[in-house]
Amino acid sequence: MGILRKRMNVVAVLSVFFLLGWFRSAALCGALDGFAGLEGTIGIAGGTAHIPVMNDAAKAIMTFNPKIRITVEGGGSGVGVQKVGEGLVDIGNTGRAVSQEEIAKYGLKSFPFALDGVAVAVHPDNPVDNLSQQQVRDIFAGSITNWKDVGGKDGSIHLFCRDEASGTREVFWEKLLKKGPVAGTANIVSSNGAMKMAISRDKDAVGYVGIGHVDQSLKAVKIESVAATQENASNGSYPVVRKLYMNTKGEPARLTKAFIDYILGPEGSEIIRRHGYIPLE
Repeated sequence: MGILRKRMNVVAVLSVFFLLGWFRSAALCGALDGFAGLEGTIGIAGGTAHIPVMNDAAKAIMTFNPKIRITVEGGGSGVGVQKVGEGLVDIGNTGRAVSQEEIAKYGLKSFPFALDGVAVAVHPDNPVDNLSQQQVRDIFAGSITNWKDVGGKDGSIHLFCRDEASGTREVFWEKLLKKGPVAGTANIVSSNGAMKMAISRDKDAVGYVGIGHVDQSLKAVKIESVAATQENASNGSYPVVRKLYMNTKGEPARLTKAFIDYILGPEGSEIIRRHGYIPLE
């Protein structure tokens, strides 16, 4: 009798898990219902922080409806603004708010969808794990050039920065560097992914990435003893925070609007969290 009861309990538990899985699958399919009967293409370009979210959403949508084709490219926020403004893509992603000049020039409409912080990043073997805001400014200005001057080992600091099209760069420059100078000796990389690769290969490197891109290949440095986490970015204790935006030229067409609504919906929020960002409520 005891064995039978145990078997019945196991069956009951498995049934609950099955039902939860079924309900979740049904909910996710429901989130894609907006694409039923649609066909066409969506071109997306711009901020590289957005790419993992856009790619996952595109795969789910194209699997649900093979008559829809979605392409996702990077290039940085400036490229996103230019391409969507010139009608080369349907969505231009930016890691910053578009300017009034850009809105006036292109007639842009913005859709913020996630919150992200920007972390100062070093090689995992670098013993430096905390810097003041002033030390960060001095490092990027070229005033501090050796790691031993900020508590690290004796070694030249190798600076890595993003290009001027980058929204990550603009937010970092405005909010942490306070629009101060950046040393002309800095190495320029084109994306968050390229920045991660550069830092992971150079034990004396320092750069910056969106917090959603932080993984075991690099180390996020605390700023004024505050850890670079999305939780701290969300509660305001971490100082370098930005929103991620999708932008369209005027009101989006039906298929593009369905994509935007999907990103802003429950399934989109799940994808956003999966990649280390915080969905906007």
